[in-house]
Amino acid sequence: MTRSLFPTVAALLGAAALSSGQCYAFAPSPAFGGSSRTSSALSEANTLEGRTLVDGGALRPVNNFILVRVADVQDKTDSGILLSKTAKIEKTEGKVVAVGEGKTHPDSGIPFPMPVQEGDGVVYGKYDGTIVEYNGHRHALIRDDDILVKYEGEKLTVEGVDVCNENVLVLADEADEETSGGLVLAASKDSPDSRPSTGTVVKVGPGRMAADGSRMPMTVEVGDRVKFRDFAGYEADIEGKEYSVVKMPEIQAKF
Repeated sequence: MTRSLFPTVAALLGAAALSSGQCYAFAPSPAFGGSSRTSSALSEANTLEGRTLVDGGALRPVNNFILVRVADVQDKTDSGILLSKTAKIEKTEGKVVAVGEGKTHPDSGIPFPMPVQEGDGVVYGKYDGTIVEYNGHRHALIRDDDILVKYEGEKLTVEGVDVCNENVLVLADEADEETSGGLVLAASKDSPDSRPSTGTVVKVGPGRMAADGSRMPMTVEVGDRVKFRDFAGYEADIEGKEYSVVKMPEIQAKF
């Protein structure tokens, strides 16, 4: 009967190690039935703030939190001009990586449906969310209420954008300034008084959820001209135009 030579070779190597005063560790190679799954699992383990998560598990948001991979910092203008380090634009948009199970209505306990799913693009408020480093990339943990608009595809466009809950997307009117002599000048975008509070409704959300799970009606529709509270809502730049994302209760009149 033919005997395997591997145990004999291992024994000889072990004896040589003992006699030389050195110690060696041997792991069976795949050719002898070993596996490289352990090293593969370690290389694929998820990390948070540079530390490997327990058992390499994924970061899973809870309640109405959403994990978003933040878009890369913009280091040049659309025309190709490179921006200095201090002028680089940190975007508050990105792709949804994971979604929590959602919150429940405080009166009825009916769960609120989450407005986005994995793969959706979102834009959120400048000061909303918590930034974390996950798997070596910047991510944000935001609430569903922090979402200004959502969109499909790789680029934010008016056609592909949509609003959530009781939000309304308004194409803001251009702000003008009038001199003492009656001359109308275009207002500076950086002026604190330049932000308009009127515009045209472009998109309307499904409405706020009532205690019974139904959606409360929105009292404006696409095409309406509206007046909303001064400095209400958030600004959003879409395809080079200035929009405002305003909640329905902040709209004061339509015309």
